[in-house]
Amino acid sequence: MKKIKILAYILFSFILFIGCKEDEVAVQERDHAFTPRILGGDIASLFPNPNASQVLDVGEKVDFSAVQFSPAGKVSVVWKVDDVQVSTGEKYIYTATTAGDHRIKVEASYNGTMVSRYKDVFVLAAAGAAFTPKAYNKVTMSYIGENGDISAMNWNNITHVTFKAALVNAAGILDLSKGETGRKTQEIATKAHLNGVYALLGVSAALSANGWNVYDSNTFGTALKNVTQRGVLVQDIKKYLTDRSLDGVDVMMADVGNTVEATTTANIAATILFINELRAALGASKIITLTVPVNYTHSNYTAANLTNVNWVNVRAFESGLNTGVGRPLGNPSGYQYMVTSAEIWKAKMPADKLVIGIPAMGLRYTAVDANGNNLNFTSFNYIPYKDILALSPAAFDKEKLDLTPAPLAIYYNGVPMVTQKAQYIKATGYLGAYIWQGDFDVNGPNSLTLAISNALK
Repeated sequence: MKKIKILAYILFSFILFIGCKEDEVAVQERDHAFTPRILGGDIASLFPNPNASQVLDVGEKVDFSAVQFSPAGKVSVVWKVDDVQVSTGEKYIYTATTAGDHRIKVEASYNGTMVSRYKDVFVLAAAGAAFTPKAYNKVTMSYIGENGDISAMNWNNITHVTFKAALVNAAGILDLSKGETGRKTQEIATKAHLNGVYALLGVSAALSANGWNVYDSNTFGTALKNVTQRGVLVQDIKKYLTDRSLDGVDVMMADVGNTVEATTTANIAATILFINELRAALGASKIITLTVPVNYTHSNYTAANLTNVNWVNVRAFESGLNTGVGRPLGNPSGYQYMVTSAEIWKAKMPADKLVIGIPAMGLRYTAVDANGNNLNFTSFNYIPYKDILALSPAAFDKEKLDLTPAPLAIYYNGVPMVTQKAQYIKATGYLGAYIWQGDFDVNGPNSLTLAISNALK
């Protein structure tokens, strides 16, 4: 009997001990609640940090099956697309269905605490997808450089965008790698069309920092003077416009600054042939534009010879009067220079077939001679408007930013100057304006593109 009592006591004590341990666990869970965790949040392909959009085709999938959650089996998991719940549970596969920007977000909750991760994607429109262009009276075009940065683009401010994605290389072959890297051409075309904006392909040979040809280059001109190469370029451009849903092409015929005048003449004549062949290949529905300098108003550039272009872009934003050795410091694109440039071309073609260029870059001087003039050809450079505002946020309404020591400075077009130019363009009956480069601009109230758009309305 004594042994039975002892065994009963031991059993009772063990049960009591177990109960105490369970109570302690409950207390610990209450006082030290688990924070839910998303395991795999550091997988760069799923949740990149810093965040960067992944470009997808319609129908393409993103599989989040590698993501795990802690405490396992206890978290509540919700998946959202554009803040709309689309699924629950730990496993989810996203399928791209609608063109445009989308955010995929996962929320994990446990004991009243919620953590989340997100992934941004941009879904491309299908090739050949129709779009509805916005109505406009004047062209407001943003000319994007070869890197295709549209992060500061406000699509409400423009009617057209041209992406300088095509390069005629030394072999006379069309190099489209800038547009294909990251599928940038497709992204720009899709975003443009979603906003009712026409998207064009810019074609040129190698350019200098000021958006024109490397002096005395002849790459583009040589290719265009060769009948076979010219024909190949026409077909390659046609195919690319179709494959990437682009609405047209701008021919930036930069090889006209040659020391041999006969070369310049031949290049211009070949450019006209190229445009005519492009029109025959592309048909009437595609836009064809030609970007021209101010100082080469060659006799071949006539309204009759350029009937196959929708309009001519006049590069009226770099006079060249302030960059030579011993030249005075000053604005490379003052108001009067633009007016004079536009009028030179208006004497050759109807005003309503001319789109006038305005710069979003400044001329920065780094050294001067004893007379306070530009020292040499390496004592200046070009700086984007957005970088000028980064140096001085209040510089948006000025035309000059003083540097140290004086007289070093940056000369540029601020909002008042750009507004004045656009008002002239509208009042004089020109077709519109374009800004070089659009990716040098800023978004918001101090945007040069916004100033142009407002003045042209």
